[in-house]
Amino acid sequence: MAVADHSPDERQPLLASETGPHSSDPQHSEPASATSANAEASGQDGRLPAWGEELYAEGKPEEVVPSSLISGNEIRAAASKDPYPSWIYGALVTPVDADAPLGTTQNSASSVQVPHQPLLQGLQEEEIRELLIDYVSKHCCWGPRPANRWKIQKVEDCNAYFGALETFIEERDVLEVTEPYSGEFVDGKKSGRVSGPWEVDMRAEFPLLFTAKKVARVQIPNSEFMARCADCSGRGELPCPSCNLQGSGNNQSGKVMVCPACHGRGLIAHLDGSDSNCTNCKGVGKLPCSTCRSFGKIKCGKCDSKGALIARKVLLVTWQTLWTKKVAASSHAASVPDEVFHRAKGANLFSAQAQRCQPVIFPDLPGLTKFSSDVVAERAAVPSAARVICERHQINFIPVTRVVMAHGNRSFEFYIVGLHKEIYLKDYPYKCCSGICCCQCSCTVM
Repeated sequence: MAVADHSPDERQPLLASETGPHSSDPQHSEPASATSANAEASGQDGRLPAWGEELYAEGKPEEVVPSSLISGNEIRAAASKDPYPSWIYGALVTPVDADAPLGTTQNSASSVQVPHQPLLQGLQEEEIRELLIDYVSKHCCWGPRPANRWKIQKVEDCNAYFGALETFIEERDVLEVTEPYSGEFVDGKKSGRVSGPWEVDMRAEFPLLFTAKKVARVQIPNSEFMARCADCSGRGELPCPSCNLQGSGNNQSGKVMVCPACHGRGLIAHLDGSDSNCTNCKGVGKLPCSTCRSFGKIKCGKCDSKGALIARKVLLVTWQTLWTKKVAASSHAASVPDEVFHRAKGANLFSAQAQRCQPVIFPDLPGLTKFSSDVVAERAAVPSAARVICERHQINFIPVTRVVMAHGNRSFEFYIVGLHKEIYLKDYPYKCCSGICCCQCSCTVM
C-alpha cells in the first residue's frame, strides 16, 4: 500500500483564528461528489446488486470477427475501450460509516458546516491520573511513583486533524506459464479468440471495496500452445556436464573417474605391509560418474524428459487500496509521531466516496479547506496497468490533551490522543531496565 507520510516539521497547524468567511478560490469551486444515492443503490456488502449483474453481463465486449474491412483506428479504439460500463462506478459504493459525523450528514453537499465550539476532551485530573497509572502498570519495568505522586502541573488541548484519501484500484497483468507436456488437451486458438486482459470476467473474485489487498489468478481461455523444449532441443535429455567438461555437447558414455580412496590401485595398504580390497570401488580402482552413472546423459529438468512444453497465459489480477495520509497538528503536539494519529479514533467531519473524490469546502474554516485540498492533491500514483475503481476521502478531528507532570525541578509530558484516550509517552522518568526488558516487553514508547 502507498502512504504519503509527513514528518512533524512538515505539518501545517490549523489556527483557531482562521474562522473568517470563506474566500473564493477557483480550486474549491467544484463541489464534492455526492454518493448517498449510490450507496443506497448498492448492496450492503459492497457488491453489485442483482440488476447490476445483468447489466454487467450485457456490457461485456463482443467477440471480434476477423475481417479485412476493419481499420487500424477501429482496432485501437476497441482496445482502449473501458470494459466496465459507466454506471459501475456509481453502483460499487459501500455503505457509509456507521459513526455519526460531527455537524453534518455525509457526502451530500459541496460544503460542510462544522460547529464553532471545538470538541474537547474535558478531562479531570482524577481521570488523567487513572489513565496514566493504568498505562504505566502495563510496563513491568516502569516505577509507579511518578504516576501516583507527581503533581499535574499543566493540562492543555492541542488538537489535530487527520486527512486520508483511499484509492481502490484493480491492476491486471498477463503472465506466461510453461510446464512439461503430458499429452493433455491443448486449449489453443482453434477453440476461439484469445481474450484480452480486461475482457476476462472477474466478478466471482471481486472483493469488497477498499480491501487492503487481494490477488487472483485465472487462466485466459484459448491461450494454450505447445512448444519444443529449447534446453534439450526436444530430445528430453542433456549431455552430462561432468562427463563433457570440454563442452563438446556430445553424449560421451562410459566415462569413469579414479577412485579417490585407493588412487586407482583397487587396494588399500596397511601399516603391517598387507593390502586389502578397497571398499569404495570394490577393488576396481575406478568409479562411475556420480552425475549420470556413466551413461553420458542426464534428464532434462525443464520438460521432465518429455521434450515438449505446454505454455498458457495466466491473468494476474490485484485489487488493493492505496493510501494518502496527512496530519495537521498544533505546535504543542508536534512531537507526537504521525503514526499515533493514523491509528487514533477521531470524530468524522467529512466522508465522501466517488469514482474520483474532490476536496471539501468548509466555509468557516479556510485552513481546513486547504488541508482537504492538500490531501486530495497528494493522491497516490496509480500503476499504468491499473484503473481506479473508487476513492474515499475523509477528514477526522482528533482531540489531543497535553499533560505536564512535575516534581521539584524535574518534569515530563505525555499526550492523551483520540476518543479512545490512548496514551503517548516518550520519556518516562523512572525506568529500571534502560529500554532492555528482561521479560521481552516494550518499555520505551507506546
